[in-house]
Amino acid sequence: MGAQWKQKGREQGAAAKGRLFTKLAKEIMVAAKGGADPASNPRLRLAVEQAKKASMTRDTLERAIKKGAGLLDEQVQYDTVTYEGFAPHQVPVIVECLTENKNRTATNIRVLFRKGQLGSSGSVSWDFLRRGVIEAAPPAGEVDPETTAIEAGAQDLEACEDGQTRFLTEPSDLDVVARALTAQGWTIHLQNLAYIAKNPVTLEPDARAEVEAFLDALDADDDVQTLYVGLS
Repeated sequence: MGAQWKQKGREQGAAAKGRLFTKLAKEIMVAAKGGADPASNPRLRLAVEQAKKASMTRDTLERAIKKGAGLLDEQVQYDTVTYEGFAPHQVPVIVECLTENKNRTATNIRVLFRKGQLGSSGSVSWDFLRRGVIEAAPPAGEVDPETTAIEAGAQDLEACEDGQTRFLTEPSDLDVVARALTAQGWTIHLQNLAYIAKNPVTLEPDARAEVEAFLDALDADDDVQTLYVGLS
């Protein structure tokens, strides 16, 4: 299914790791606006967990929280900006950005879309569903994921390639379902809100490589936070 784009080898190399930390720090700062305590702020709790998994230092993590919560003199106002359009071969793409300079971001996105087609608001989002997504590994022993999904309140599920299960929820139910899965012994490795493509496109290898190169270039931009792609 078309879901969040994951750049191949993104965590490899100092430059790639730096870009990853930049994106994680931005998400922490934006999430911390809703409160500096992860225990009472689900979005911040998830952002902190992702930063820890990426080996972000404690000092960097805590500074990002304080900065976002307005507890430091130095403050940066990040805004969420969403762009829609098509990668090569008419593959639909939704680009979520976090930026303190909308004009710079708009210019960069227009340049990056030269090999694709930048659309207006709503031009491709109609072909996506907004859902909560949880990827989790089952506890030891025999477990039925379908029964788990029903008991946890998930809408749907599918098997992942690495033996994990992907659970889909209504956006408002994401944290409740995640807590229910944890209580049943599942280990959550990913938890976020995502756009899920209704009709993902299937491409031949050469065409797919062209699309992946386009997406890699988008993902490398510091203002681009998340890509959602209708590519199977």
